[in-house]
Amino acid sequence: MKSYRKELWFNTPTRVALINITPHVERAVSESGVKEGICLVNAMHITASVFINDDEPGLHEDFKEWLEQLAPHEPISRYRHNRTGEDNGDAHLKRTIMGREVVVAITDGKLDFGP
Repeated sequence: MKSYRKELWFNTPTRVALINITPHVERAVSESGVKEGICLVNAMHITASVFINDDEPGLHEDFKEWLEQLAPHEPISRYRHNRTGEDNGDAHLKRTIMGREVVVAITDGKLDFGP
């Protein structure tokens, strides 16, 4: 069995950002030489998420608004986690909702998202 591991790092200019990392993952799959298999993409930061959906600006805003309704950033005092001195209790909850990893099939050396 062949395996390949590559770390991809992304810095965001804001507290909340949606970044299409598909081209980066596609390059990693190409570098791997894997023709048939699976690709695991795992967000290694405790408040980062990985998910698959349309890369459409309106949907990005919908996600941001929906998540903010579910777990508003303020008031910061609403989250017991923030009593530790941090201010990201909401981010931990949002990450749990959005997910930590995705698994995508590799078919003919390319990510296979289905029809």
